[in-house]
Amino acid sequence: MLGIVRTDEGSGPEKRAPLLEPDLAARVQRIRVRTHRLVTTALSGGYRSTFRGQGLEFSEVRAYQPGDDVRRIDWNVTARMGEPFIKSYAEERELSIELVVDTSRAMDFGTRLRTKREAAAQFSALISFVALRNQDRVGLLLFGDQPGLHLRARKGSSHVLRIVREVLAARPSAGGGGLGVALEHTERTLRRRSVVFVVGDFIGANTWVDPMRRLSIRHDVIAVRITDPLERELPRAGLVEFQEVGTGRRLEIDTDSKRVRDHWRACAEDRRRRTNEDLARARADVIDLDAGGELGEPVATFFRRRVARKGVSR
Repeated sequence: MLGIVRTDEGSGPEKRAPLLEPDLAARVQRIRVRTHRLVTTALSGGYRSTFRGQGLEFSEVRAYQPGDDVRRIDWNVTARMGEPFIKSYAEERELSIELVVDTSRAMDFGTRLRTKREAAAQFSALISFVALRNQDRVGLLLFGDQPGLHLRARKGSSHVLRIVREVLAARPSAGGGGLGVALEHTERTLRRRSVVFVVGDFIGANTWVDPMRRLSIRHDVIAVRITDPLERELPRAGLVEFQEVGTGRRLEIDTDSKRVRDHWRACAEDRRRRTNEDLARARADVIDLDAGGELGEPVATFFRRRVARKGVSR
């Protein structure tokens, strides 16, 4: 993975300095403000329509009314009361959401509005605040080259703010190859069926495919792929020096060359195609987010697509 070298950062691999607490708190608050409007409008309704409860739970026994399903008659109560009574059920609405978020060094790359890590934090805030509004629980697992911090699913605004804070503040690892291990950890620790959002750029070895496919057997797995515009399209900017994130190796690229730009674009399209095939094999849905663009609309579009697909399947 390459990143643009900034001339004021010195030589060697870039190291991300720990965020100071006031700066971190300010960034968390900005994300909270940005997500508030989206959470209270289209996303909330789309979320509730997309993710149903885990089944039905017993609610009460009541007198039979014309049109009720006779298969729900409670024969014991009916015999005691001398008239028909039925069992009534209600949807068990509470869901469990699990966020599995890449915090490797590659996620600190960004050339436009925000870095990929900041986009991951804002997406985590969107989903978490919508879940909070619907009385659902949210958990978090961070990973880089290995699984990192794990917060068990809970409710509450302070818990949601901590999730956002941890995504932003986690110290990055050099590599992001720990997704497969993180998914195996998720499979072992999730006790009930959950909606699992796997958030990252999915660049690198695809050792995560089999663990994700196993996870999707029991859980609803959704890959949230975050890309930066520069990863897809190389602008004309003359000679630009790039630095490999993992090794610190530097490479000078002539971005004025059409052949170089075409090759860059072709590599990006091939990488995207191969990742799409891997995600299809893993039986995961996909949300594509542009770190340099609007994040709410792609999520809302995903909700609408899911609802429409359910309607067709019925």
